[in-house]
Amino acid sequence: MKEDRPKSANIRKKPKKQLMIFSGRSHPGLAQEIAALIGTELVPTSAYNFANGEIYVRYEESVRGSDAFVIQSHAAPLNEAIMEHLIMIDALKRASAKRITVVMPFYGYARQDKKHRGREPISARLMADLFHTAGADRLIAVDLHTDQIQGFFDGPVDHLMAQPVLSDYVSAKYGHEDLAVVSPDAGRIKVAEQWSKRLGGAPLAFIHKTRDINQPNQAVANRVVGLVKGRVCVLVDDMIDTGGTITKAADALMADGAKDVIIAATHAILSAPATQRLRDCAAREVIVTNTLPIAPELEFDGLTVLSIAPLISAAIKEVFEDGSVTSLFGGRA
Repeated sequence: MKEDRPKSANIRKKPKKQLMIFSGRSHPGLAQEIAALIGTELVPTSAYNFANGEIYVRYEESVRGSDAFVIQSHAAPLNEAIMEHLIMIDALKRASAKRITVVMPFYGYARQDKKHRGREPISARLMADLFHTAGADRLIAVDLHTDQIQGFFDGPVDHLMAQPVLSDYVSAKYGHEDLAVVSPDAGRIKVAEQWSKRLGGAPLAFIHKTRDINQPNQAVANRVVGLVKGRVCVLVDDMIDTGGTITKAADALMADGAKDVIIAATHAILSAPATQRLRDCAAREVIVTNTLPIAPELEFDGLTVLSIAPLISAAIKEVFEDGSVTSLFGGRA
């Protein structure tokens, strides 16, 4: 007769989940807001640069077995922010975190998602490989430049959309106007269509433009395709870098008879001379989110910054609780 094993030989432990949130140094304000909305605090972290620029990171409490969410927006200096992000992930992996989720409100190098000419890199893919190698199990990002970047990472990617945050604000403030939704180029018509649905079926238009592949941040707005005369045009894009494309589009819309122009974009990179261009262009208001930090000297009258923290905190909760991030967007994400 087979004897029962003694109880001491059967080790059973009820699974215990521990959410921990970590922040790099590029945008601590956003990370603190996210942590507060979740009902926790950021894990105390020591981070500094050696004299030669090398980055050092150490967590001040145990992270063993934790469900770790590492927040770092890839703000300027971008390469330093990315390297710090990678080092933070490596530290977590070596300290036995159970699962590491990388939260990047702005994904660096996202515009380099394909080859335009021979002998060019696909840097957005390289970024995904770097984070996977560092030890990331999952990515959370906001408004990737192109959807295909989700396929670059070998693991789950939660692609959050800032459109509900931006469009709800536009609807509340300008919903009584005759609106038109305008894409700055033909490639973002799909995004403009989604905006149109959220703004009650506002008509669509786009700017036909040309771009010199040898000159980054250089575009020429040729003409407006669509009816915008007498309407308040909501010009939508994923990012504003130097502001050349979006401001030329705004001026083209006014020249074509638009009543007014509202610019709505997710990522306010605002490289020089973006602030001056936006201040001087025809747009009545420029609406962005805080996926990237905006220095006081880059702010101007007419700039509205909406917080992305409620969206990111809700996504982190869903991931931690094994829920559905797609449900945050009505099943469309």
